[in-house]
Amino acid sequence: MAKKSSQLRPIIKLRSTAGTGYTYVTRKNRRNTPDRLVLKKFDPVVRRHVEFKETR
Repeated sequence: MAKKSSQLRPIIKLRSTAGTGYTYVTRKNRRNTPDRLVLKKFDPVVRRHVEFKETR
């Protein structure tokens, strides 16, 4: 049963678009959001909120 939930909610990396190389690691529900995630989060390297895009 745990195998099924890990397929539905994979672990993804969110990489900063500011070019700093900073990443967040999170999970997403593939059924609700099949497209790649784009979230605005804090990048401590540039000390600003920037967009983070999903990488695999």
